[in-house]
This record gives sequence, C-alpha cells and structure tokens, in this order.
Amino acid sequence: MIRTRSLLSDGSRLRRLGPLALPTLWGAVAVTWKLACPLAQQPGTAMRVATSVVFFTVGTGLVLGIRCGPARELARVRAIAHATQRVLLRPPPPRLDGLTVAAGQLSASRGAAVGGDLYEAIATPYGVRIVIGDVRGHGLAALGAVVAVLGSFREAVHDEPELGGVLRRLDRALGRHLRERAREEHPSRAGREPEHPAAEEFVTVLLLEIRADGEVYALNCGHPGPYRIGGSVEAVPVGDPLPPLGAFPLPDELSPYACTRLLPGEALFLHTDGAEDARDAAGRFFALEAMLAQAVRDAPVPPAALVRRVHTALLRHTGGRLADDMALLVVRNDRARVPAQPAEPGLRRTRPSPSPHR
Repeated sequence: MIRTRSLLSDGSRLRRLGPLALPTLWGAVAVTWKLACPLAQQPGTAMRVATSVVFFTVGTGLVLGIRCGPARELARVRAIAHATQRVLLRPPPPRLDGLTVAAGQLSASRGAAVGGDLYEAIATPYGVRIVIGDVRGHGLAALGAVVAVLGSFREAVHDEPELGGVLRRLDRALGRHLRERAREEHPSRAGREPEHPAAEEFVTVLLLEIRADGEVYALNCGHPGPYRIGGSVEAVPVGDPLPPLGAFPLPDELSPYACTRLLPGEALFLHTDGAEDARDAAGRFFALEAMLAQAVRDAPVPPAALVRRVHTALLRHTGGRLADDMALLVVRNDRARVPAQPAEPGLRRTRPSPSPHR
C-alpha cells in the first residue's frame, strides 16, 4: 500500500513537471552551446543578437510551462468540484408528484462549486418532503456535515412516517459526524469517541412536507421560513423555532406545524440566510421579498427562471463578492384542478312540473 501511494505521488509529480521538460532541455542545450561552441565565443553584434534570441526563447518557454501546469491543475480541480456538487447537491427532478421544482446554489469560497448550504426534495408515500439547511461556516470545510445530513435525509424520508422521525434521524447522523470529527482533531487517550462534539458546530434546517391535498407541514430548526408566491408574495410562518441541529438536544415532542396550504399555481420560495443577509458596497441588505414581488408582478415566472433571476440580482447587488453561501429552492403546485363533475343521470334531481291548478 505504501509503495502504491509512493508510485502515485511520483506519477503526479511527473505530470506537474511535464510542461517544463522541453524548455529545460532547450535551455541546457543553449547554455552548452554558449559555453562549449567556439562559434558562440566570437564577438560581434550578430552573435550577441543570436544569443539573446536563444535565451529569450528559453525564458518564454519556461514561463509558459510554469503557467500552463497550474492552469491545467486548476481546471482538473474545478472538474472534480463540479462532479462533487452533482453528487451532493444533485439537481432535483423538475417534476415531483405534480410539483415543479428548481434549485440552485452559490458558494462564497472563491473557486469552489460547493459550500455549506444543502437542499433536497424527494417524493415519498407521505408526500413530497423537502429539506434546506445551512452549515455553520462555508466552503469545503463544511462538506462533511452536508454529507451527513443529506445522506440521512435521503434514507429517512422513505422510512419514517412522521416528519419528527426524519428530523431525529438527521440529528443523530450529524451528531455521529461531529463526534468523529472531534475525535480526529482531539484524539482521546482511551480510544473512545468524545461524548460532546464541538459546541460551535451546528446546522440550521427547515423540513417541509407537502401532502397530496396541498397542506404544508414544517419543522424549523433555526432556519428562515419560505415565501409563498401566488397573487402576492407573503412570508409563511413555520412555527416556534427548534434549536439548530448539533447545538442542543431536540425536545421530546416534535409536532409538525401546519403552516399553509399550497393551492394549484402557487409556489414556495425557500432560501438560506445568505440570500437575505447579502449586502452591497454601502452595507444595504438585499431586499429579497421586494425582488420576488417585482419578479412575479407582470406574469407567473417558472421556478427555474425565478432561481436564475434571483441569483443574477444577488450577484449584481453584492458586486460578485459573496460573504456567505446561499441556496435557493422553488416548488410550485402544478397539480391540475379537478373540474366539477355533472351528477349521474340516476341521481339528477328533477324539477317538479307546474301544478295545473295554478
């Protein structure tokens, strides 16, 4: 195993040094020619010009080789980051049980395609279940918590009939991750996992369950509530907030809050706090609710177009300098209205015929 790792490391080092091989070889030949060739020792303007051209060519080749190597390495790292994002924050299906869904994410870490925000939407026998969350911190350091929460959610939503059971599964998965991380950073002499992970690590989470009749139930662990978009834009209450996952134990009773009913044609706009906390150069916050109202004032906007429009407005407001990760998710109820059906012929009420005496 050690020999295999050494060979892989040597191969990686050789690939990085590959672009410098030809300029270095050419430089060695130029130096040898200058020092050993009698013709190169002759005085004269022509020979000095030829020598300058040779060494300028060598220098240019070395500079290009040094620049091309890191550029290729950066392109490779970005490709890996995008592949990681597709696995962790995979795009939700455009249709889920009659709902249209779209999502997107922006990372505050320069050059990173993933961050500390998470989202997922899955159709289950209990309704369409959605999670959106925000890990304390951002960038690649928060990926471990994202993996723990999303992995647990993708299994628990199918197994747990109650939304509270899903939340407890997420809390247990995050607790295991934080204990393992604390053990790696501060190994215990007894070889046991620490009983309490680092107190500064936590995840805010909003769980939603959209049932077949459009009723929406929520469990909120310190996360911003969504906006309902219909004829107008209004904030949706999500009940008294629970503590963020990983910060404090969950209470014994977890009762989902019946927060709203999503009628056909209406949408829910979910976001992390990075969207509302974004500031411009003058320190002014991004007016998310006003922007949503403006976006849907003229005509209904498809969920994917709304996500793109908000992303563009956020980048314009901040000048591209994001202070925090942000994730957006829009779900619209496109379940067809059931038209009123005529009564069966045998059940149709008949009007009484007028009395002949009248």
